[in-house]
Amino acid sequence: MTMPSTLDSLELRPPEQRERQLMARLPQLVALAKAAAGWSRILKDVNASDITSRAALAALPVTRKSELHALQQQQAPFGGLNTTPVAQLSRIYMSPGPIFDPEGRGKDWWRFARPMYAAGIRAGGVLQNCFSYHFTPAAFMVEGGAARIGCAVIPAGSGQTEMQVQAIHALRPDAYVGTPSFLKIIIEKAREMGVDISCIKHAMVGAEALPESLRAWFAQHGMRHVLQMYATADVGSIAYETRSGDVRDPGMVLDEDVILEIVRPGSGDPVPDGEVGEVLVTVFNPDYPLIRFATGDLSAILTDAPPSPCGRTNVRIKGWLGRADQTTKIRGMLVHPSQVHDIARRHPEIVKSRLVVSGKVAEESMTLHCEVGDPAAADASTNAAIVDSIRKVTKLRGEVRFVAVGSLPNDGKVIADVRDYQ
Repeated sequence: MTMPSTLDSLELRPPEQRERQLMARLPQLVALAKAAAGWSRILKDVNASDITSRAALAALPVTRKSELHALQQQQAPFGGLNTTPVAQLSRIYMSPGPIFDPEGRGKDWWRFARPMYAAGIRAGGVLQNCFSYHFTPAAFMVEGGAARIGCAVIPAGSGQTEMQVQAIHALRPDAYVGTPSFLKIIIEKAREMGVDISCIKHAMVGAEALPESLRAWFAQHGMRHVLQMYATADVGSIAYETRSGDVRDPGMVLDEDVILEIVRPGSGDPVPDGEVGEVLVTVFNPDYPLIRFATGDLSAILTDAPPSPCGRTNVRIKGWLGRADQTTKIRGMLVHPSQVHDIARRHPEIVKSRLVVSGKVAEESMTLHCEVGDPAAADASTNAAIVDSIRKVTKLRGEVRFVAVGSLPNDGKVIADVRDYQ
């Protein structure tokens, strides 16, 4: 039997072994983080030696990507979340916001070799790197992965489409890395110029959604092996697609140095496997450890698929399913998902909730749909108590509707804005 083609044996670990080893590493990670000023404040009441399980991890505070700008304003440049001094880092990036992100000097610091290897990129190959080299880290994520694998890089960056085609024609790379939309532009430009770019056999794409219609378009134009990956500028690689032969495997497999939690948006409470929620990650990074870091993205753990034919045994997610930040302005007041969670937390009978905003703008109404064990048994006093909580938390009037457990859509939405904007 041929062994699966993986970067290393970590990807083939029995799931129970992987879980034990990740949990065993947690106390050291928390202790490392607490040596940084920012994490010391966030984790001030936490005993690192106690954090040895998912339950213990789930009791720790959530640090949100949306909070990074404010944290960095308080303590430049990284909010005190870095454990390596700034002068000892390799690079400092600036994303819109601005938000500053560090890169240390470790090998494959962003852990990009795994998704690139899964996409078919190998030692001795040549890849055209079409992520931007300007201020943001994506291109350098690819550089780190390529160095670990042992392939050459054409630092093409983004733009200059005609030169991109000329480089492919002259240098014959076998792989493309960049956004899917730019790959489509390059293919169209090559057809317009009458240039053969069939040397590109593999593509790893990211930074934007890859709809199935575009994936089918790639296949029609000779690009059958296009896999996407999920990464952020603060975390690096989180998950990535794999394939077995010419067949794409279901979902995206998690990186080996990431602990994933899927939580109810606006909270830190894990949801049942399969339910859509916000992606929280804990990352074992010696220079920039992240503990219960909320990305603001929605996803779900894949529960209805058999073990992956590619041989990788880690948890798989459904991929990027949207954004968790559903903050909505209602009659001049901002209502946040965390407020909806706060209302539900005050009433133990609520299993799950969803605030629905309807009607015309300026004349809208809001109704809190509450999953409860027996909707018919919910009395007027229960209704009145929840209505009072809505008013106290949001400063707005709202109604309550009780529904059966499992009735609300599994889409990760805590606030559904269905107003008529016409």
